[in-house]
Amino acid sequence: MRGLGASEMASREQNERRFPQWDELPGGGRRYYRIRQGSVQGYARYVKIVDANELTVSLVQEIYDGEGRLIGIHQKYPEDTGHQVIDVKGGGA
Repeated sequence: MRGLGASEMASREQNERRFPQWDELPGGGRRYYRIRQGSVQGYARYVKIVDANELTVSLVQEIYDGEGRLIGIHQKYPEDTGHQVIDVKGGGA
């Protein structure tokens, strides 16, 4: 995703253009969503949470496989934690 850096503030209007879906949060903040299809399969969902002043609280990339299962998470802000793989095969007989 290109555009404003995490430390810069986007206006509500800019966030609504970049993230076509959102939920209103208690206290006036919002949780914005944007989905981008993968080039081969699956998709990534970007989730941006802002406070009432539209300051970014967190930005996370969720990665889903072709069957819609969450397989990875990458927190990008406030601290870049890198890509974390989620084991969807695990446990079970």
